[in-house]
Amino acid sequence: MPRKYLRRLLPDDESLRRNRFVAVFGGALRHPNLWHLNRRSAAGGMAVGMCCGLIPGPFQMLSAALLAVVLKVNLPVAAMTTWYSNPITIVPLYYAAYRLGKWVTGAGTTASVAADVDLRFDNIRQWLPMLVDWLGAMGEPFVIGLGLLALILAAVAYFGVLAAWRVYIVLAWRQRQLRRRQRAWPGSRHDAS
Repeated sequence: MPRKYLRRLLPDDESLRRNRFVAVFGGALRHPNLWHLNRRSAAGGMAVGMCCGLIPGPFQMLSAALLAVVLKVNLPVAAMTTWYSNPITIVPLYYAAYRLGKWVTGAGTTASVAADVDLRFDNIRQWLPMLVDWLGAMGEPFVIGLGLLALILAAVAYFGVLAAWRVYIVLAWRQRQLRRRQRAWPGSRHDAS
């Protein structure tokens, strides 16, 4: 069962209380929904991670963690879900955001996309101006499309997790009922299936 496996990976309440890094934040990181897997907390964590995964730059996991604390949804799920956007998937995601924004606004960009974005560690002070110039070159369609795509992905993730959780519970309940019937009536026709 995936829930039991994930539960073994997550910290328990006592280890959280003893952790010196968590103690710095006081009770903010001790809310039960931040660490326990239930359907609403997991669905919310997935939605937060999908939304924050489109944030440009290296702030995806940090923003997902902060938003998970504010919204009181599962923090590890939120942080790990941001991994869907990576160097391989970010270009198609940003292109889809641009196309969505272009379709919604009915406009395009006349500026050429800045090709000289150079994010090396020796020029770290120029990162923000370069990213602002790059976003400016993409224009309004990209910014609007990015926000819309983030909201769409978050909604699909939230309701998808709720639906999958419901299907899993219904199937588990039916299997449990079938096992009970088989134990109650050994040798009956229910035993053959």
